[in-house]
Amino acid sequence: MSSLPLNRRRTLLLGMGAGALLAQPWHPLLANNSPPNPMAAMGHAGDDMTAYSGPTELAPLSSLPRHRPLKPLPRLANRARRKQLFRSKLVAAPANLKLGSLPPTRVFAYNHMTPGPLIEAYEGDRIEIDFYNLLPQPSTVHWHGLAIPADQDGAPQDFIPAGGHRRYHFTLPPGSAGTHWYHPHPHMMTAEQVYRGLAGALIVRDRNDPLRHFPEQELFISDLKMAADGSIPPNDREDWMNGREGQFVLINGLHMPLITLVGTQRWRIWNACSARYLKLSLGGLEFTQVATDGGLLAAPVRGLTELLLAPAERAEIIVTAPSSGSSRIQLIAEPYDRGAMGRLAGLSQRRVLADIDIVHSSEATLEIPEVLRPITALGTPTAEHMVAFSDYVDLEAPPPSNPYERPQDMLFLVNGQTYDMERVDIEGRLGEVEEWTVINASAMGMEHPFHIHGGHFQVLERNFNGETTPEPFLAWRDTINIKAGESVTLRMRIDEPGLRMFHCHILEHEDLGMMGNILVSPP
Repeated sequence: MSSLPLNRRRTLLLGMGAGALLAQPWHPLLANNSPPNPMAAMGHAGDDMTAYSGPTELAPLSSLPRHRPLKPLPRLANRARRKQLFRSKLVAAPANLKLGSLPPTRVFAYNHMTPGPLIEAYEGDRIEIDFYNLLPQPSTVHWHGLAIPADQDGAPQDFIPAGGHRRYHFTLPPGSAGTHWYHPHPHMMTAEQVYRGLAGALIVRDRNDPLRHFPEQELFISDLKMAADGSIPPNDREDWMNGREGQFVLINGLHMPLITLVGTQRWRIWNACSARYLKLSLGGLEFTQVATDGGLLAAPVRGLTELLLAPAERAEIIVTAPSSGSSRIQLIAEPYDRGAMGRLAGLSQRRVLADIDIVHSSEATLEIPEVLRPITALGTPTAEHMVAFSDYVDLEAPPPSNPYERPQDMLFLVNGQTYDMERVDIEGRLGEVEEWTVINASAMGMEHPFHIHGGHFQVLERNFNGETTPEPFLAWRDTINIKAGESVTLRMRIDEPGLRMFHCHILEHEDLGMMGNILVSPP
């Protein structure tokens, strides 16, 4: 690790522990601007997970239609009349969806739909979004990937009670252009609200984007676990342990859609799954990566045939239709072993996510610039922090009698502790470069994706089995995957004060306590 000046602050917290579907409107608020009637401050805990009596059999893959043409995500309408102001409304509410031949499925939806509507704005725009929580439990909206004021970040401490309302307001800062998303973040309820349908895409654009002339495709990838009667069952014990993977993988809400590739296109890809890792390929067709979570790279990475996206990661790639050859290829999730246990142990099954129709054209291929934007490596850090993710099963604790009960014997820890909303785990300094070493000390052998709120980081190197590997290219990120037994060294600078979260973005692990707080204060 780099040496630090004598006036450094050093915080070592090493405690590794032991070893677009459209819903039907159901509430008048969905059709007008009237606020809801006040309800109880906290609401109740939503569906009673321990009382589930539905079928344990899952719906077959044939239950949902396939090969529907992929369409762009529906946009959230901007109601503002003033330039550089985006004003709109988001409503989270239960809704019933008709999926294929199955009975209607009860979901949680934003503005009648899951995934929620795409929010699209520009750097420098003022964002004002009125959020109405018509769920039976508290919720928030976390603007994943945006460096905005802490009180607008949708933290679990700032929950909106059932029946409540708040206006989120912030300005999109310079350098925020990229492929982001939004989802709930209430502690111990995030996983349920997301797997029931609450997640949506957010694109921040740069008016001087060097790739703005490339046609775009949006691929918002999520998954759905559905029972044979069309209902969404609660998490069982293995879902809590591994993180939930549904049997249906959806793109923009569609099961195995048909994508049309004409000429050269820019694809924005989101992994919005709760726990599924996506090792993506195009059947051998080469593509170029141009962006990560934090926006454009400094230079394109060419000649790729595979791209791994851990849960919550995003990427942008440039894909060019070949001028000859096959007229159909496939988007594939290749086998990948993330260290899961039980029914998900070992390599995942190779899965076709979409068919891609190739439209051969004699038009000239769009050229990707050699320089996309300047990225300067962060300088000498003024503080170090060490964070360890650990997990294990307490063999002395009795397992739950109900398979759908939240387990008490599975421990998912940060620095040997489970999450406490009132505890400050790390103290950071506003605007200063800090170096973090993040260790995956998993006793179960699981991979964990590390995510931090309110800023982006640069990965320096990885250490695995005693071998140190420098990161192959410089990029801004907010999420990074860490293998079991691996450590990652990264540097970051947070330019907004306040309390922030960092956590594993396998949502069940986050809900079970694999999350910490960093308090960012002026120097």
